[in-house]
Amino acid sequence: MANAWRTNHPWATVYDFLVESERVGHPLARLGAGTDFGLLWKAAEVIGELPAGSAVLDVPCGGGVALRGLRPGQGVRYVAADISDAMLERTRVAARERGLLDQLELVNADVASLPFDDATFDLVVSFTGLHCFPDVRGALAEIARVTRPGGRLSGSAVLTDAGLRHEPMRFAGRLMGLMGPGCSSTELQTWLVQDGFEAVALRRSGGITYFTARKT
Repeated sequence: MANAWRTNHPWATVYDFLVESERVGHPLARLGAGTDFGLLWKAAEVIGELPAGSAVLDVPCGGGVALRGLRPGQGVRYVAADISDAMLERTRVAARERGLLDQLELVNADVASLPFDDATFDLVVSFTGLHCFPDVRGALAEIARVTRPGGRLSGSAVLTDAGLRHEPMRFAGRLMGLMGPGCSSTELQTWLVQDGFEAVALRRSGGITYFTARKT
């Protein structure tokens, strides 16, 4: 992750508000980034489809916004990983408020070197994370390594070919140390296929692109 995320950066609070507040945050996201955060809510629903005994990795977990997809008593192993202890604590609080602590594992980990065995997870979610990684290619390779055959990947990112309207957002993110070099939609598709994913699908919503894939 970009170095600024190792601390409890104020933008994390802003981002959580934009995602969680349908009445205020979502309209602000449409205005500022031309994106519909309702798509993130929908993307997180894949977590709730997992049967008991499944394992899911959320990296980077940030403030735990993806937990909205997990159901109380679902019986899955939900591993929330992040390089920031502050973000892990925010996720713990969010899980407690949603009645999900019994399914949660918190792990301080860098996506560039995940401390998990090969083929560990049935699902990996990585929402608004790829553009924060210093080495997107290496991060995707690690995500692929820990995903089981037949497992799924669901995520979102600000890609480098999002359009000129969104270049100021990327520039500001890099200036504040919140964003890494990122990647284009073509690079993302190519790398996922190279790492053993199939059925790669991308959907752009303003400055954010949502993607899904399945491990062969």
